[in-house]
This record gives sequence, structure tokens and C-alpha cells, in this order.
Amino acid sequence: MGFYSNVIFPWAMNLLMSGEPFDNERKKLLLDVKGKVLEIGFGSGLNIPHYPAEIHDLVAVDPNSGMRRYAEPRIAASPIKVERYELSGENLPMDDASFDTVVSTWTLCSIDNIVQALAEIYRVLKPGGQFIFLEHGLSDESGLQRWQNRLNPVQKLVGDGCNLNRNFHTLIEQVGFSLLSADNFYLDKTPRLFAYMYRGIAIK
Repeated sequence: MGFYSNVIFPWAMNLLMSGEPFDNERKKLLLDVKGKVLEIGFGSGLNIPHYPAEIHDLVAVDPNSGMRRYAEPRIAASPIKVERYELSGENLPMDDASFDTVVSTWTLCSIDNIVQALAEIYRVLKPGGQFIFLEHGLSDESGLQRWQNRLNPVQKLVGDGCNLNRNFHTLIEQVGFSLLSADNFYLDKTPRLFAYMYRGIAIK
């Protein structure tokens, strides 16, 4: 992992993804989290303050070692015990049907083999378990879609693998999940190229 991925990108993401409007969306999304929880794309730990009080343990996965310096103070300040794995969501070492809930926020855009990662999430969830997600992706506006598709190669370089043009509701259903709830919206105070959100709860 190079200097940009390990130093510059973690610093930028920790800064850009902090505060409003992101904190407000994290709070709303994580209200439904319960049981044994796995978070894919833990990053700098920005979700930690927003988990329900009954969550005492969290298993967290992230491939970027540069995020650790920002995550550790948040972990130290939280009552939640975090078990961290420095690896990609495409190959999880966890047993089948071992989690009640899997959480992903603004992460699936950057996983190279997204279908494999979603299949892994499906595998490690218990029957009836919930996959709770919030991701940015392909707009429903054709004009904006064209720009997202044109600029996607550049975005992947600047965003350390981040894609602009994924339809997450379709991808999630493709691996066998049923969408209990799903909605799309434009995030406030965010450039429209990145602002179209996919939010939902998928059931195994």
C-alpha cells in the first residue's frame, strides 16, 4: 500500500466523512443494529459513537492500515469492545451464519469484487439476519449517470478504488438478499456526483 493510500487518503476520508450531514445519517441508520455485529469498512471508526447502547462488542474489517491512527482514539473513548481485522470484505475469515447484523457505510463503492463481498456478507449472516447499509452510487438521473460513468476511471484513482456508478439495491438482491426496506435520496451539502444515496435493510 503506497503513501497516498496509507497516509493521504485516510487523512482525507477521516476529515471529509466527519460531521454533518454524515453523522445525522449514521445515527438514523444504526438505530436498528442488534445482536452480534460485523462492520465492513470500519475505516476511522466514525460509526462507533452512533451504535445503540446495547451493542457491547463489534467485529470490524478494513483493509487500510492507515485508518488505524484515526480509529484508535474513537475505540478508546467508546465502551464497545472492537475486534479489528485488517483485510478486505471479499474474503472473510468468519464462520458461516455467525452474525445477527452486518453494517456497511460508504464502503461497498471501493471493494473491487463487489459481488464476492456481498456473497461473503450473506454467508456470515445468520438466517433472518440483517444487512444494514448506506452507500453512494449511480443516480436515477440519466444526465448525471453519464457524468458518473465518464468520470468513474478518474474517481477510482483519486478515491483509492471508489466507484461512482454502482446500483447497490440491484447488486444486493443479486446475491440472494431480500430488501426489507430500501430508499434513495440526495445527501445534503454534497456534490451531486457523489450525493445519490442507497440506504436500506436486507434480510438473509
